[in-house]
Amino acid sequence: MSTFIDEKGYEVSSLLQSINVSRIEALSIACLVNGRELSSQEIENATGLRQPEVSVAMRPLCERGWVEEKNEKRTKCRGRPAKYYSLNMDFTEILKEYESDILKENEKRLEVVKSLRNLVD
Repeated sequence: MSTFIDEKGYEVSSLLQSINVSRIEALSIACLVNGRELSSQEIENATGLRQPEVSVAMRPLCERGWVEEKNEKRTKCRGRPAKYYSLNMDFTEILKEYESDILKENEKRLEVVKSLRNLVD
């Protein structure tokens, strides 16, 4: 079965990229936001990403605890086990973490503006 990102998925990806989420992470999250577990190959097919890009995108998402990775042995062919990914937390919780990061970054920027103001006053 071929899985493709729908219009909503592309909008999710685009909006994530607008808040400085990397393209490959944004596309990967957009694939998983519907709650289905997908193989690395399904994510590749849906996004147009190459296998190494999917692996690079998933590493930090797994490290943050946002995505769960499972290895499954292939039954009919040889080679590496297939990797399957799913969101490990609700997408709204992920958005809260992005929101928190943005607020912290903006606080740092405001502190710089205040320091600059103090220099010229």
